Amino acid sequence: MQTALDAEYAEEERMLIELVQSFVEKELMPFEKVIMEREARGEEAKLLPEEQAPLLDKCRELGLFALDAPEDAGGAGLPASVMMGVHEQLKRTITPFIFPPDSPNLHMLMAAASPEQKLKYMEPYARGEMKSCIAISEPQAGGDPAQMRTRATREGKDWVINGRKIWVSNVPSADFIILMAVTDTNLGARGGITAFIVDRGTPGFIIEREIPMLGGHRTYELIMDDLRLSDSQVLGTVGQGFAPMQKRLTVRRLEMGASCVGIASRALEMMCQHTQQRETFGQKLADRQAIQWWVADAATKIHATRLMVMDAARKQDRGEDVRTVASMIKVFATEMAQETVDHAMQSFGAMGMTRELPLSIMSQRLRLMQIYEGPTEVHRMVIARRTLGQYA
Repeated sequence: MQTALDAEYAEEERMLIELVQSFVEKELMPFEKVIMEREARGEEAKLLPEEQAPLLDKCRELGLFALDAPEDAGGAGLPASVMMGVHEQLKRTITPFIFPPDSPNLHMLMAAASPEQKLKYMEPYARGEMKSCIAISEPQAGGDPAQMRTRATREGKDWVINGRKIWVSNVPSADFIILMAVTDTNLGARGGITAFIVDRGTPGFIIEREIPMLGGHRTYELIMDDLRLSDSQVLGTVGQGFAPMQKRLTVRRLEMGASCVGIASRALEMMCQHTQQRETFGQKLADRQAIQWWVADAATKIHATRLMVMDAARKQDRGEDVRTVASMIKVFATEMAQETVDHAMQSFGAMGMTRELPLSIMSQRLRLMQIYEGPTEVHRMVIARRTLGQYA
């Protein structure tokens, strides 16, 4: 079967992905039992600080830090095509871990931050010395960020922000948050949305509540109550926050495609190993046509998804617009991986319904993926609108 290592990588790139593969298998997969136990108890399915610290030290030792950060910020400046191979390997395990920093917010900072902001935020972020999150969705504007109501108004030399955000991840651990707000209600998404950088502990920034999600994940609802910021906290140009935000979303959607390939590949591996050992009614499961078709469909769709992701990543590396393709990947990859994991769970029978296999967490996380970074239905609408426009 095709794997990430079969892509057209240079020798050094191939060695890097093999290193990531080894790190996942030796360092991350041993934590899976602990992660499953925490999720089963209703706790957050994450590594504790004392578990994560030695892993981060190991990453530094291996050079698995700031992989796609620019070289002048101390990074390796790897292209998106190589990062797709990295993300695929990382998502073969349910142990939640990334090589700092989280790429989407990094790329938004790279695109929009001022020299001062790059020095204060982006460079420490690239070095893994700071953590971030981004607040886009609102209670009444989830799938359509253009309808956001959080307002930033001028008061003298400052900006005063009031409103609510919801479904924001990683808030408690973030040193700064990228906050999207409306600065011109008449223009909206076409020149009226601005991005701001908010430091942790800024007065008026309130964590209203924690929201438990599927798969042991947590998100948060936030309140901005007369949150006062200076011009130095504007990320990019006033009114032009929508474009860098879309760039950030595109980076995440390509990542999600690679992640789905990793998840589905692990599920297929588990299904193949189990069905070649398990017998029912005197016959191995792997000899039954239903199972063989599940395996064939999974292998085919995983290969197709990987090709879609790599094609989009290479186009992005060349500076091409891949927004529509990213939407296609978001839809196709999440549905492909959900189907593959579901068939793997079915092949295990009752055992596949337990919390003793990583498949249960995979399934829940994939269900979440079909909502965040844009619901499937919204992406289909966008794909259709742009395709119809080509033939208008």
